[in-house]
Amino acid sequence: MRKIPLSILLFSVFAYLPALAQNLYSGEVNVADQSVTERQKATPAALIQVLQKHSGIREIPLHPALDAALLNANRILVSFSYKQVQRANPDGSVTSELRMVANFLPEAIENIVQELGLPRWPQQRPPLTIWIVVDDGQGRRLKPLEYEYAWEAMADVASLRGLPIRWPEIDPESEDQVDLQLLWGGFTDSLGEEPENDVVIVAARREGPVWNVRWNFAGGKETDGWRIRDSDLAFAVVDGVHRLADLVSSRDAISSAEQGDWTLEIRVGGLTGMADYVRTRGYFENLSVVEAVNVVEVGPSGVLFKLELNASPEFFMREINKNRFLLPGDDGQVFQLLPVNSFDLPETGAIP
Repeated sequence: MRKIPLSILLFSVFAYLPALAQNLYSGEVNVADQSVTERQKATPAALIQVLQKHSGIREIPLHPALDAALLNANRILVSFSYKQVQRANPDGSVTSELRMVANFLPEAIENIVQELGLPRWPQQRPPLTIWIVVDDGQGRRLKPLEYEYAWEAMADVASLRGLPIRWPEIDPESEDQVDLQLLWGGFTDSLGEEPENDVVIVAARREGPVWNVRWNFAGGKETDGWRIRDSDLAFAVVDGVHRLADLVSSRDAISSAEQGDWTLEIRVGGLTGMADYVRTRGYFENLSVVEAVNVVEVGPSGVLFKLELNASPEFFMREINKNRFLLPGDDGQVFQLLPVNSFDLPETGAIP
């Protein structure tokens, strides 16, 4: 039977994990109960988790400002709640965990990040696609259900690190048509020549009492790979997710030296009316590197925007190139708005 290219399946059968539901100003910590004492003990740990999400750093370095922040963690706590989380176990049983969700004051978090000199991982984080192939002696299979406890652990740790992930959920008929040989070989290029998001292929083989897990990562022109061996599959894949978060955050994070105040003027053409203007301005305002958006002039060649940035223009251009919202013009000076039919709105008036 002819194999269907995985690049086709990617756009037809993706099942997304919940969209980056984690609040980057929120930490989630296991607690024994809902007492005040337990909450006060857990709040500093939740604050550390928030700093990890913002910076991408797994181990926040020791610093007097960190000590002060942890002592005052309960003072910058805006709200908190509790939830029960059901965790699957290798034997098929389920364990219930009580977690406290702590929401912190955004301004206070930003100040702490600045005081500690931490890098800042932009909040626009396209989900990383994870393909999993397992060979446990019963043949190679895509993300077998009997190891759901390991996949849940991966998703949980990714959320706690602030790394959005997704994986394809393929129905049985389509699964028979996926070329597992290519996946097992780690050929990420078989998933499409220019995947929109970062992609990783996880190939896990049981070798006696040990799992040998191979990771192949591809992000644009960047590739990487490593192996993790462990007697517990969940530990192996969780370690791999931590490495993925380290890799992606270090690539995309803005160092403290590159943070500051910049002004950039950018002209955008191809706006046909109010709907396009609103869409373009909203796009700029939603970029975490942009602090403020102003209009300088409107003319035949487009709208000239003046942007106040909190990092060097290099990072703004990186977002532009990654998101494919604007297309550089032939002269490199005027960007053209790419049409997006799903965002078309009725014309409501002239561009201000």
